[in-house]
Amino acid sequence: MRFLLRLGFWLTVILVCLPSGGSQSPSKVDISAGDAITAAAAAMSDVKQFCGRQSDACVVGSQVAAALGQRAQAGAKMLYEFLNEHVGPSETGTVPGDKAVPVPSPKPSQNTLVPPDRLPAWRGPHKEATATRSDRR
Repeated sequence: MRFLLRLGFWLTVILVCLPSGGSQSPSKVDISAGDAITAAAAAMSDVKQFCGRQSDACVVGSQVAAALGQRAQAGAKMLYEFLNEHVGPSETGTVPGDKAVPVPSPKPSQNTLVPPDRLPAWRGPHKEATATRSDRR
């Protein structure tokens, strides 16, 4: 039930923010941000107490939400099956009676390096070692 309330709230916010497509002139209403926040807080406190006042409506609302969820799940399953039949690749999985294709063996390593090639490159003395030597002189 809480999910539906949040969903309704955010959908309302989105719809309010969308531009109107008609040629109506915008109404001249002076509403401050404080008044809007106060009204929203009052509406939210009223919504929180709704199930206490109208318990039958909450029970029916939760049943409707469950039924809509089941319908959405069934619709998604039908869409998934339809797309698999008509759009999905037709050559997936194994076909009974076909022989398995052998997997080629991996290429052998070239292994052309000799032991001296595997040694790390010479990097010279560290800067700390040279700094301490100059300090000793």
